Order: sequence, then C-alpha cells, then structure tokens
Amino acid sequence: MADPTPHNEPRRWLDEPANVDKVVYGVYILCGLLLAVDLLDFFHLGYHKHPHFDMEGWLGFYGFYGFFGSVGLVLVAKQLRRVLSKDEDYYDP
Repeated sequence: MADPTPHNEPRRWLDEPANVDKVVYGVYILCGLLLAVDLLDFFHLGYHKHPHFDMEGWLGFYGFYGFFGSVGLVLVAKQLRRVLSKDEDYYDP
C-alpha cells in the first residue's frame, strides 16, 4: 500500500493506524463512562439530574438525541443538495 503522505511532508501521529485505533477506543471508553454516570441517575445512586423536560430524564436521552439529530441532519442535507445544486457549467460564460 502506498504511503498516504508525500515524502517531503513529515508523518503526523494520526497517520499511524495504531494511533487511530487508540483514539477510537478512547471514544468508546468515554461513551461507556458517560453511560455509567447516566445509570447512576437511573438507579438513584447518588447522582441526580435536574431535567427541564421529562424526556431529558430518560436513560441515554442525550446520546440518542445527538445520534438521531446527526443522522437527520445528514439526510436533510442530502435532499437539500438536490434542490440547491447547480449544473457543472452553471458559472461558465
């Protein structure tokens, strides 16, 4: 496989696949810790959220809200691209 960086450019730390794996595992651990903190509130074990709306108190609400909001944003953007896109030679005289 070819080197992804040109030879005159130094390799960065995220050019190594092992470092990318470390970042991904770190995100997994962070998500697990945040879910564990949310479970403390769910089982009333010393941590209590003060939600403004009832649904904010649901287990994992913010994770699901963020995930489905992001997926919805991508789907809307794909449809919006059809409406707003111009032909390739639109600006040519």
